[in-house]
Amino acid sequence: MIVAIDGPAGAGKSSVSRLLAERLGFQFLDTGAMYRAVALAALERGLGDGDEAEIAAMTPNLKLDFSGNCVLLDGRDVTADIRTSRVSAAVYLAADNPQVREKMVELQRQIAGARDTVTEGRDQGTVAFPHAQCKIFLTATPEERARRRHAEFEARGEEISFDEVLAQNAARDLRDSTRSVGRLIKAEEAVEVYTDGMTTEQVIDRLEEIVRESRTQ
Repeated sequence: MIVAIDGPAGAGKSSVSRLLAERLGFQFLDTGAMYRAVALAALERGLGDGDEAEIAAMTPNLKLDFSGNCVLLDGRDVTADIRTSRVSAAVYLAADNPQVREKMVELQRQIAGARDTVTEGRDQGTVAFPHAQCKIFLTATPEERARRRHAEFEARGEEISFDEVLAQNAARDLRDSTRSVGRLIKAEEAVEVYTDGMTTEQVIDRLEEIVRESRTQ
C-alpha cells in the first residue's frame, strides 16, 4: 500500500508522515530530503541559477542513502545540513529541474518497491504514485506554516526572523505551484487536512483514520 502525502512547505509533512509510518508499520519515504540533498550537493559545488545542465549531470553520480532516520550524501551524514535555511532557500535548484525530478521519481518508485510505504512531498499523489490507494493533502495557513518552520530553525540555533521565513515560504509556494514538472497540486481524490490548532498526535490520529478508511474502500 502507498500512502501519498502532499502539501506545501512547513505543513509538517515530514514529521507526521514519519510518525504515521511508524504507527502503521510502513516504511517512510521523505522525498523532500532527496531534493534537499541534491540542492546541498549543488551548493557545495558552487552551482546555482543558470547551472541547470550541470546540476542535472551531477545528480546521477551522487550516492544517496535514505535508510533509517539519516540522510547520507556520498557516505556523509547530512541529515542536519539539508534542513538549514540556506538549503531551504536553494532547494528549487533541484526541485525545479526536470531532469533531476525524473531521476528522483525513478528512485522513489524503486525505494517503494513492493513494501507498504508512507511517502511525502509535492507530487507524490499526482506524479510519483498516481495510483496510490490513499492520498492526503496536508496543509495549514501561511502564518502557521512559517511559525513552525521558524521554530525549527531556532531549535537548530539559526538566527532568522519570522518575516524572513514567511517570505521564504511564500517564494517556495509560488515556485512549487508554477513549475513545469511535479508542481504542487492537490490530487483530485486526495483528502485535504488543515492542521491549524491541531497537536501532532491529533494530526497523526486523523491521518491514520483516513488510511484505514481507504483500506476498506
